[in-house]
Parts: sequence; C-alpha cells; structure tokens
Amino acid sequence: MLIVFKPFQTSCQSVISDVPPAGTLRTAAEWEEIQALVVTWQSYKPTLAEIIRYAQEECKVIVHAPNAATAANELTNTYNVVLGPNVQIVTQPSNSLWIRDYGANSVYINDVDSLFLLDWKYNRPTRLQDDSIPRRYARELDLNLVQTTIEPNRVVHTGGNFMSDGFGTAFSSNLILDENTSKTEAQIDQIMSDYMGIDRYIKMEVLPYDGIHHIDMHMKLLDEETLLWSQYPSGIADGPQIEANLLYVLDNFNSVFGTPYKIKRIVAPPDYSGNGTAIYPNNNGDYRTYSNSVFVNGTVLLPIYGGPFDTTAVRIYEENLPGYRVVPIDCQSIIGASGAIHCITHSVGVNDPLLISHQPLNDTYDTQNAYAVNALIKHRSGVQSATLYYTTDTLAGFTSVSMSETGTNDNWTAAIPAQEAGTKVYYYIQGISETGKIQVRPITAPEGRWDFMVLDTGTVTSVQKDILDKIFSVTAFPNPTAGLTCIPVFTPDGLSIKLDVLDVTGRMVKQIYAGDIASGEARFYLQPGDLQSGIYLIRVQTRFGDRIQKLIVN
Repeated sequence: MLIVFKPFQTSCQSVISDVPPAGTLRTAAEWEEIQALVVTWQSYKPTLAEIIRYAQEECKVIVHAPNAATAANELTNTYNVVLGPNVQIVTQPSNSLWIRDYGANSVYINDVDSLFLLDWKYNRPTRLQDDSIPRRYARELDLNLVQTTIEPNRVVHTGGNFMSDGFGTAFSSNLILDENTSKTEAQIDQIMSDYMGIDRYIKMEVLPYDGIHHIDMHMKLLDEETLLWSQYPSGIADGPQIEANLLYVLDNFNSVFGTPYKIKRIVAPPDYSGNGTAIYPNNNGDYRTYSNSVFVNGTVLLPIYGGPFDTTAVRIYEENLPGYRVVPIDCQSIIGASGAIHCITHSVGVNDPLLISHQPLNDTYDTQNAYAVNALIKHRSGVQSATLYYTTDTLAGFTSVSMSETGTNDNWTAAIPAQEAGTKVYYYIQGISETGKIQVRPITAPEGRWDFMVLDTGTVTSVQKDILDKIFSVTAFPNPTAGLTCIPVFTPDGLSIKLDVLDVTGRMVKQIYAGDIASGEARFYLQPGDLQSGIYLIRVQTRFGDRIQKLIVN
C-alpha cells in the first residue's frame, strides 16, 4: 500500500511514495561516491563472491539471500571470502540476480540535499520477489523510496538501459519507448524530468544482436564528457549500428560542459568455438563486453573472459581512469546469460555528497599566461574551502593554491602558473564542507589526477609527434564503403589541416577539407559515388606531418 509522501527527515523509516518530492532533482552518476553496493545471492555465485570480496573494501555491500546464514557460510567456506564489517547479508528471497534492472537509482533533492531511491516498474511482471528488493534495501539504509509504478506516471524501465552524467543528461536505447507504448516520448521525458531531474534524455536505436537492448552491454560513461564505446571489427555483428548511434550522439549533443563528447574505444571481444575460431553474436557467439563494469568508489570491477583482449581492456581502463584499482573478474560463465558485472550490481549514493565537477584542461601552447582551473563545488552545508593541487614532478609532491568562490552558482576558481614548453602538469581539486567533510576529484587523488602538456610551437617534439599519432585515432567508417563515409579526425589542440582523397599513385582526386579544426574530434564526410571501385588513401596534412589511411570503395 502506498503511503503519502512525507518530508525527508534526518532519520526516516523508508517512506514509500508515488509522488516525487519537491525541489530540483539530480540523478547521481555512477562514478560518484557511494555508500553501498547491492547484490542478490542467487546464481553465478563464483562471480558474485569475487564482487563481494573486493567491493567490501570500498563501501558497504548488502547481500540479499534466501537465507542469510547459509549465504554467509557459502561465501566463507566455499568461496574463501573473508567477510568484513562492511558486508551485510539480509534474508530476502529473489527470482534472479539481475539487480541492476530491478534495483533503484540514487536521486538527490536540490543537487546535494536529501537522498532518495527511485524505482521504476520492472519489465518482468512475474518476478514479484525481485520487485520487492528495492524496498528491502531502502529500509536497511533508512532511505525513502519513490516509485513510478502507478498511472499516469507509470514507466517500465530497466537499470541496464540507463546511464546518467550526474547533471541532467541520461542515455538509453529505444527499448524505453518500446516498453511504454501507451505513452508518447514527450510524456516519458516529462516523467523522467519530474522524478529524476533528467532534462535531456538521449535515446538510441536498439542493437540487432543484443537481445536485451541494454546500453550497458556496449557503452559506459567514464565522466561527464567521456563515453567508452565497444568496437567490433568492421561490419561485424552490432558494429555498424553502434557506429551509427555514436555518430548520432556526436552530431546532436554536447557534454554538460558545452563541448563535444570525448570518445574512447574498447574492443568487443569475440567468443571462441571449440576449435578456437573467433565467433561474434551474429554467429551465435556470447555477447561479450568490457563496458559492463561497475564503479565502486576508487575501484572498478571489470569483466574478463580468459581471452587475448583481457589485458588490453585492463590497460584501457587504467589509462582512462588513472589512480583507480581495476580488478578483473572472470565472467565466462555468466556472459552466456547476456549480462556481466554491471548487470548484477547496483549502487547507492552517499547521504552527504560533496559534489565536485571539473572539465579537465587540454594540452596548450600557451607559455605566457596562467592556466585557470574552474570547478563546481557544492555541499548542503556550504563549502568552507577549496584547494587546487598541482605539480610538474609527482615525486616532488604537490603545490597547493587556495581556490576562491566566484560568487555565482557554487563555482570556484584558481590558476596554475604558466609553464615552459615541454612541461607536463598534474593536478587535482579538494573541497571541504562547512561540516568538515573532505572530498577530492578525481576521487582517486592524489594517486589519480588530471594532466596536460605545455607544447612547443617550434620543432616537432616527441609530444607533438604524439599529436600526430592520435590523428585518425577513430578510423573512417564504414570501410570498405559504398556510400556516405564518416572520417573523424582527432587532435588534442586546435590545428590547421588539409584532408584529401588520393589514388594509389598518390594523385589527389578529391579535397574534403582545408582549414582549422578545434580540439577534440571533428567529423568530415565523403560521398564516394563519383569514385570508381578500388583502393584509395585518405591523407590528413598538418604542420607536424601527414597521416594516411587506406579506404576501400566498392
């Protein structure tokens, strides 16, 4: 029975309501600080045991089990997990272990005030025990639960098909539309805004070979502006649709900072047949994925499959999330059920967040002017102080600079002094609330930090050569091609380029672009209809040198 929603108190007893609370709402991002990771002790227990083993070192782990004593015995004696004080096992029956889909999302009132859990209508109506799990852990954590289960605000949704940037933007596949056909897209958007503060809801085409159509099987937000996307070999399985969806996002949306999203690629690893042949989902291979990972404060739990791409996946995570402990967990047994680590975990944000958001500085040629570092820093009690820490030598320690509040919208600023060309600068931010809470960003600082290079404008240095090496870091697609072809060109700083199509003799047959491009990824298009079938070369010319990529036109 629904209870009328009551005001949020410092101590409550899990009020359940179908009415959203008043105030500006903000759905937390997955990389934010969490107080608990929740799982269901149901099946695929070796994988769950490893998740519990490592997650308990970062936060509370709530384990829902048919019998708490039996689960504790299995974890201890069968899987050799030393259960610390952070592990809380509760007796609670369930139908499945896919708690990401039936669990509840963390939402804050007025950005950083009271936390509540938002529970959609689960899309498996016969799994009534699963559907009761959010009420149980809301009660265990003394949190209010808000539901979108009653008309006119009923929304059927699954957590595996939802990701938030923490600032009002969310991503899903069109499964959200397909499972709510009684409502228009505008009505769904309005409910998401009213209940979760999602004011920009990006939806993409479902993937042909992903039977569950959940985006966590092929993409992940690493921070407010960085998207990690699975990449298949050209033309294989869901590769073409993934590329089309990516292009749709890049061409129509910017990050919360107003700049293009940064795209990181990670291989979609193949399954293997009995004779060792690589097979993909279009040939009945398992839908293996490295994007189905989960943040647990300073740790990332990463699915691996015992194949040759595992070490590369670990490296990509470590490179893009410096300072994080990346823990590989074998998911060969569970992936055949179309899910991995993200699918069988759910997170609960902290009650008292100190929110810090900053757009990292790009490489620069400026050796004369200080480098401004701006950040949003917010706490419900107010921010007592904020500090910028920077260094050009991590072994020598960091220099601290007090940040000053700009007087508007919780923005704080400080500056790093100008540096000589060839210098690499490392930095991070710390905030202290009026109540004394301390938070850093990145959350792994000082081991994890942002960095940028001060580049030389003269001769081509190893740093500048690195710029050249990064051009075409996202290759032209489709390739081979018979129609419209996208040619992304990436540079970490503004650059003047010429982009041409050459035949195999090196003769220019078409100029695509000549001029300046901004930092980040610029996208150019080639319509090869007037080109004969054959092999061509795409050449990008810069003052650092040229890059060439082969293109096959059918």
